[in-house]
Amino acid sequence: SEDDWDKVKAVNLKGIYLVTQAAAQALVSSGCPGSIINISSIIGKVGNMGQTNYAASKAGVIGLTQAVARELGRYRIRCNSVLPGFIKTPMAQKVPQKVLDKVVGMIPMGHLGDPEDVADVVAFLSSEDSGYIT
Repeated sequence: SEDDWDKVKAVNLKGIYLVTQAAAQALVSSGCPGSIINISSIIGKVGNMGQTNYAASKAGVIGLTQAVARELGRYRIRCNSVLPGFIKTPMAQKVPQKVLDKVVGMIPMGHLGDPEDVADVVAFLSSEDSGYIT
């Protein structure tokens, strides 16, 4: 429904916009370099059946992040988006096993990711080791 569309976009896209805006304003006004990391989803890049609103919102996060990276680079502020695939979370546990088996069959590594896999990428992007990645 249109209401579902609006709710998903409000959380997944507008929420990211508002937090990114606040972080950018704080970093620019402080004159400090920094890193803003948004969480999108691989679904924002490849789509998924039955998830039009989710896919559109996560694609929006990717575009927003790319534009912000271009805008803030001159202030030494990096902006990146992480696009996790299917991760072992309570949400994934609700997916029927038949569907999960199909999903796992499409994952090159042959298994769902762990939350720590995503956390490690975010930690790297937060560090000075990723100082040129935006």
